[in-house]
Amino acid sequence: MPKSRGRRKGGKSRPVRRAPRQLHPADLLLRDARQLLEIDDVLTAETWASGWLGKAWSAAVTEHEPEHQLCMQVTGRACSTPSPHSLAAVDALARVAPASDTVMLTDTLDILAETQPLPTWHTIEAWTPTAAWRAVDVYDSERVLFIDYDGPHPHTLMANIYQVGGLMIDKLALLNPGAATAWDQLREPDEAPMPLQSVPVAEVLADLAHALRLTDMTWPRTTDEDFCDHRALAWSRCRDYLPEWPEHTGLPEQRRRQLVEDFLTDIGSDDEVSRSLAELFLDYGDGYIGAGALRWSPGEVMLLLTDWLPRKAVLDADQRNALPFVLRRWLTFALTQQGIDRQWISLVVDAVDTFLPEFHDAFDDETAWGPAKQVAAALAERGVDLTDRHAVDDAIRQLNAEQLAHRLLP
Repeated sequence: MPKSRGRRKGGKSRPVRRAPRQLHPADLLLRDARQLLEIDDVLTAETWASGWLGKAWSAAVTEHEPEHQLCMQVTGRACSTPSPHSLAAVDALARVAPASDTVMLTDTLDILAETQPLPTWHTIEAWTPTAAWRAVDVYDSERVLFIDYDGPHPHTLMANIYQVGGLMIDKLALLNPGAATAWDQLREPDEAPMPLQSVPVAEVLADLAHALRLTDMTWPRTTDEDFCDHRALAWSRCRDYLPEWPEHTGLPEQRRRQLVEDFLTDIGSDDEVSRSLAELFLDYGDGYIGAGALRWSPGEVMLLLTDWLPRKAVLDADQRNALPFVLRRWLTFALTQQGIDRQWISLVVDAVDTFLPEFHDAFDDETAWGPAKQVAAALAERGVDLTDRHAVDDAIRQLNAEQLAHRLLP
């Protein structure tokens, strides 16, 4: 009898390996929620929920409301398979989730509570802020907020906010109560002063809410774990204090002209190159320094030299040669106007030499030029006076016609 050729020796077939099913974040959350049954601290429960909401928020690419999607998936699974830990998860989420999800979560909680036990921390009320402080550096480019909370687990919510290149929260943290009192001890003697001041709680919470709003709008989203883990919790504390959008009011034209004239008098020069550079620095300050046109810091000098000027500005040889000297004098003038001590002005002035090499490399890299600078450079190369509005309009029309003709050529 012939042997079968379709089976391996021994008569056993090889098992087929299947890829493990990838769990949805809601499944992972509910699996992790078992730990909530072992704790009796409401702050720990809120931090746990905030961490999961932060993961959903930071990982979202196409989802419009990632936190809402996560809450919907969790409530759906919790209702289909009720358990003590799924109720605890919904309870924790309800304390820190976006306001639009509160009703859905609390309704689900009521349904689950009919058959499942409530956690020990369920009845604890919302936290009460008792005091707040703000520390701002001399350049008004960085600030730290502290809010003290009373309750079953007293603590301090801290936010570190930067305003260079746009306002954004760098760090969020929960600290021991009274942490603000140790702030001055944490500062090094050679650091620019950042004095701590007591501020009304409502004002600090409004400041925090506005900073959270702007940070949420920044793309790509931050991946800092401290921020993501505490973002939802921080929103739950300050959402009711979110202020209206502030109106940006630029410098009045008369004030602009007076600042330029005062600067030229200060340096003892009234040449066209110094005037044009001063106006350029004022344009940057008025449009991009959130704290005010004259509130320069080392970070703002870095952005001006390595990003804004290379992308936006067209400088002739005379302007480029004079740039380092005039910028140093402008920084000294601007910060003196703000009453900054000369010791801290020197740190900003020194940043010019630090970032000049990078400026030269970036300024000569035409691939980094913005569209406006590309057009301006093309017009300047043709000898067009960029201060003559009619000449510029005529040259742009001619340039557009030439580009259209080139595209139509076979």
